[in-house]
Amino acid sequence: MSSDTTRRGLLQQIAAAALAGSLSAEAADHVHQAAAQQTVNGVYRPKALTEHEFATLGALCELIVPGASKGRAAEFIDLLSSRNAELAAIYTGGLAWLDHAMKNAVNATFLDARPADQTALLDKIAYRHNTAPALAPGIQFFDWARRMTVDAYYTSAAGIQQIGYLGNKGAGEFKVPQASLDYALKRSGLA
Repeated sequence: MSSDTTRRGLLQQIAAAALAGSLSAEAADHVHQAAAQQTVNGVYRPKALTEHEFATLGALCELIVPGASKGRAAEFIDLLSSRNAELAAIYTGGLAWLDHAMKNAVNATFLDARPADQTALLDKIAYRHNTAPALAPGIQFFDWARRMTVDAYYTSAAGIQQIGYLGNKGAGEFKVPQASLDYALKRSGLA
């Protein structure tokens, strides 16, 4: 069995795990590395999505987590979707729903709509309490997109750097930031 076949099989397993809702940091790192290997001259060619869908996903990821493009969230999602037909269907269907909803609202694709219109649509589907039947597919898709964008970004080098994670290192002492202590005391009623 070649290493390429092994990598493909591993990515299929990781995609299945993502679909089930559980993705380890090690698995996410593997996907990031595989996506980087798929990048030629700084350009990633979508594997599961069309160019338009991929561009729309990139814009959506940026709206969900500003800076998500630095963590290559869209590449992460596309690569996993290319290894799992059910995941690919979630994204192709969800991105089509976004375009359809935006065309109904402002006669433009999601990508071509004004930022304010994009945000207005996302405000409608970002919360499960918006129970209008017409919004249900969008709400379900946005839940997927939000979770996977956050997973993709915060397991990337850019996301890890943003939160200041230093790794699993021993510490001589542990200090709780004063602002956290003040907040906890204020909420407890002991202050």
